[in-house]
Order: sequence, then structure tokens, then C-alpha cells
Amino acid sequence: MRIHIIGGSGTGKTYLAKRLSAKFNIPHFDLDDLFWDNTSSQYGVKMPVEKRTNMLNDILRKRDWIIEGIYYDWLDESFKEADTIILLDIPKSVYQFRIIHRFFKRKIGVERSKKETFTSLVNLLKWTDKFQSRNLPQIYTK
Repeated sequence: MRIHIIGGSGTGKTYLAKRLSAKFNIPHFDLDDLFWDNTSSQYGVKMPVEKRTNMLNDILRKRDWIIEGIYYDWLDESFKEADTIILLDIPKSVYQFRIIHRFFKRKIGVERSKKETFTSLVNLLKWTDKFQSRNLPQIYTK
């Protein structure tokens, strides 16, 4: 079983992927871990493209997988290999609440932190609004 889950920030991709992973005993991969260099001391450093591509290809060679993330431009092969593609599209008020809620959970240590700042939170909210209005129609087309 190969499942690709895509949607904007705060739409529930990770939640759904974890639930499906547990239910069907399939490995779950967060595309943020491929796109961003989480070993960097700074927030927002991108993984080198060649390394990211190699990591994705390693996942795609597996028999079963669940991949989730906002990305779509560099994932043509993932879409081709997927048995199921789930596109999450939810109301603005819901994803904004979830993004803010997640930020504070990370700040108090309840959830894994990605070194966000208040500025990065505001930027993510703005970016997600643009993603929903500009990128989501392109994803539907793809």
C-alpha cells in the first residue's frame, strides 16, 4: 500500500498519516524531514536537492509507505507510484487555529520543536494562505 497525503499546513496530514500508519502497519514519512535540514542550528535551512532526491528515492523503493507533506513540484515520481492520493482542503479558520495551537504546543515542549519563532509563525500563516489560494488549484490539476 502506497499512500501520498498532501495539503497545506495545519490540514491534518501528519495526524492522518500517523493514524493510517498505525492501523495498517505501514511506515510514515514526513516530507519536511526531506526538504528541510533538521540538523541545522537555524530554522528554515533547506536540504541539498541531491540528498533530498536520494532520500525520496529510497522511500519510493519500499514496498509500502505513507508520504505526507505540502510539496508537489518535485514529487512527480511519488504521485506516479502512489496507489492512493489524499488531498486535504479545509477551511481557513481551521488550519489557522491548528497552526497557532501547534506553535504553542511546541513552545511549551508538548510537541517536537522545529525551532520556530513568533516571526516564523506569522510568516507560516501568510504562506499557508497563499498556498491555499495559489498552489492548491495547481495540485488539483496535477
